[in-house]
Amino acid sequence: MTPTLSGRWQSRLLLLGSLGALISFGFALIFNSVIPLILLAVVIFLGLIWDIFYDKIQQRRWDHDWPPAFQLLAGVFEGLFIFGLLQIVPLPGIPNAFQFWAHYTAVWVVTFLASQSVMRLFFPRWRFNGGVWL
Repeated sequence: MTPTLSGRWQSRLLLLGSLGALISFGFALIFNSVIPLILLAVVIFLGLIWDIFYDKIQQRRWDHDWPPAFQLLAGVFEGLFIFGLLQIVPLPGIPNAFQFWAHYTAVWVVTFLASQSVMRLFFPRWRFNGGVWL
């Protein structure tokens, strides 16, 4: 599937707003803190901005495709960027490195796997509409 910008945004909002929120809520209970929910909001917000950049890169590729390996690289880049941002911007209650990476990795892996499997089952036209599910 070659996602459109609208499809990227819709897929990101659906997956992070549902599965990401459930996982983040679980981490919030474990850590006894609302920080995982705040970090999820930051990931969603920055992700919507990054999707514009990713869409531009995708349009420059000869096949206009965005393979899963690129998703992995984007996930690593986004995680490193947000972790670095948390090191620069002092916020109260920031989780330690283990907590951040455990939370970020869990959300990323589950949403990635869902985008590669569950989305195709529940939204069969999703693949053919550039990631647009509405």
